Amino acid sequence: MDMMIDKLRELIERSDNIVFFGGAGVSTESGIPDFRSVDGLYNQKYAYPPETIISHSFLERNPEEFYRFYRDKILCPNNGPNRAHTRLAELEREGKLKAVITQNIDGLHQAAGSKNVLELHGSVMRNYCSRCGREYPVEYIKDSEGVPKCESCGGTVRPDVVLYEESLDERVLSAAVHYIRQADVLIIGGTSLVVYPAAGLINYYRGNKLVLVNKTPTPYDSAANLLVTGRIGEIFDQI
Repeated sequence: MDMMIDKLRELIERSDNIVFFGGAGVSTESGIPDFRSVDGLYNQKYAYPPETIISHSFLERNPEEFYRFYRDKILCPNNGPNRAHTRLAELEREGKLKAVITQNIDGLHQAAGSKNVLELHGSVMRNYCSRCGREYPVEYIKDSEGVPKCESCGGTVRPDVVLYEESLDERVLSAAVHYIRQADVLIIGGTSLVVYPAAGLINYYRGNKLVLVNKTPTPYDSAANLLVTGRIGEIFDQI
């Protein structure tokens, strides 16, 4: 393990064009549950499966249950960044990291100080009226009861997150492809690489310094130039 971390440290020291692509494992060390682990949301018991609840059609059909689940299990307002988040922000300030591409919606990269964050699945920190477009902070949904309504027009206020059955933002996808194509070092961390289309972004990387940092195997392990197994926060604390 020490040898792998030394190699990762060397790659970082020698590059000023690094891109990081991360998933749920980056935030689980901050106490935010993922979906697919043993303790993840998919393995908890609700009246409906979580993937059903956080879908566009369910929000339209049963908004009360959607927001009950959303406040209870998706919003984690008291969870702060961990060492993976803060080290990535440091690398950006050092001029080494060009972009963070994340599948997470918790806003912890920005809370840690990262500026150029591409949120593939949106963010709980942004919310808007589905009728008039008025924007609301995360506290508006957190502190509301039942279905949050717009103060201007009475429309439903919804989170700016990509639900099941909804498409990713094409502008965010295009920017992610651009940064990955241009990267010298691509570090992928805390993701199972099984959620598409996000996982397919790895195929746009053209370099030969692909680093995978994860606790469990991924379908792309054999393609990695460097494979580091372990908790991402602990690993990044050493680089």
